[in-house]
Parts: sequence; C-alpha cells; structure tokens
Amino acid sequence: MKIKIFAVYFLFMGIHCQAQEYFKSFDQTNIAYEDSGSGQAVLLIHGFISSGNSWNNAVLKKELVKKGYRVIIPDLRGNGNSDRPQVASFYADDAEIKDLKALADHLNLSSYMAIGYSRGAIVLSKLLVDESRITKAVLGGMGKDFTNPDWSRRILFEKAFSGKEPPNEMTQGAIEYAQSIGADLKVLGFLQEFQPVTSEEELSRIKVKTLVIAGDQDKDNGDPKALADLIPEAQLKIVSGDHNNTKNTETFAEEVTLFLGQ
Repeated sequence: MKIKIFAVYFLFMGIHCQAQEYFKSFDQTNIAYEDSGSGQAVLLIHGFISSGNSWNNAVLKKELVKKGYRVIIPDLRGNGNSDRPQVASFYADDAEIKDLKALADHLNLSSYMAIGYSRGAIVLSKLLVDESRITKAVLGGMGKDFTNPDWSRRILFEKAFSGKEPPNEMTQGAIEYAQSIGADLKVLGFLQEFQPVTSEEELSRIKVKTLVIAGDQDKDNGDPKALADLIPEAQLKIVSGDHNNTKNTETFAEEVTLFLGQ
C-alpha cells in the first residue's frame, strides 16, 4: 500500500504544499518521491544542494503534466525528505543509481523517459549505462568533465563539504547556501565523494536517444558539445541562460518537450 503524507516546502514566492510518497530502497533507506499526472512516465532528477521540489519552480514540470505525461520526481538519498544516513557506506557503490532502479521497480514501470539537470545529469548518465527501461534521456546543464574520476571541481567540493579543507572562492558560496537551507554538509560531502563516474567509453555505448541541453552562459562543468559528441547521435541544444536559471525557463521546457515528443 502506498502511504501519502503532505510535506510543506517554503519557496521564494510563498508556501507550496506537495503530496509525497515513500518507499524503502534496496538497503531500507526511505526515498521520498512525487508521482503526478498520467500517461507515459518521465523521471526528473534534481541537482546538488537541492531536492525534487526544485522542479516545482520550473516550467517544464507544468508542461509535462499539461501534455499528458506522468511525472515522477524523487528526492535523491541525503536530500529533501528522503533519509540522510550519516555513514559513508550508504552512498557508496552507486547507491543513488540503485535507488532509481528500485523506484522504477516499485512503480512497476516497464519503460520511462528521464531528465537530469546539473548533478542530476551526472546521476542519469550512470543510470543509462545499465537501465534498459529508459527510452529517451535529457542531460541538462552539464559538460563532459564528470567523466574524469579525478575531476578537480568534484574533489574541491567534497573536501570543503566534508571539512577536510576550508572553503575557497569556488566553494564558499555553495557552503553558505547549503547552510542557509538547512542542508546536511556531511551528507553533501558523501555525495561528492561517491558521485557516480561514467567513463567516455561507457557513454560511447549508450543507445538511448539523448538530448544534451545547456545555457549559453553555462560552462561550469565543461563543454556541453564535448559531452554530446561522446554519445552516439545525441542532439545538442544551447539555450539562453546560466547554470542556475536555465532549467526553469520556458525555452528549456519547449526544447525538452519537443525532444520527448519526437
């Protein structure tokens, strides 16, 4: 039996109430998710220092429901209303990937499309490697830098959030923002330490129709074109915006829904 509760989120424009459900993942970690609309299923995967609720600020979610899709939005472990285990092993061995596959099992999905933005695109890239049920994928706000297991940006954030090193010019703002919203810095450190890594060779074997989309002012995580070039026959769209605002825009929603409907 599915159990629904009502979680209250405080947004910039007031209070938003959103029904969430929970399931126990492979290791009994409670994962929160929203399941709305009906029709072909679309999974939305949020980014770093965030939660599934971030998609409620985006035009895309409203457009997907309006166009007759079933929209499924999890809080990745350690974020939002999902459990936040305080032990590193709960985040190792691609635990987030296992959670998403378990969620699809829980919902009895025989197929679904998936959209990830920022760190959500990193998670989705790894999911694409061994999840046969995904029929189309959108990787947003991401270049190819995450394919490097020794990516300096990831290591800097992991050390800053875990307290191994003091924050610097690159990480200070992220630390302050995480503190302002009550995020768990220790857990965020684990999420960076065990962030999924998908090699260039693995990306080259992806057969799912894929859209790489990013803002024209977004090169925080490398060149989106370089990422698209690694994935066979991937489409590339560059729209107006920077890393933080692109996914919330009408143009982003238009390009993504157009791709899903092809």
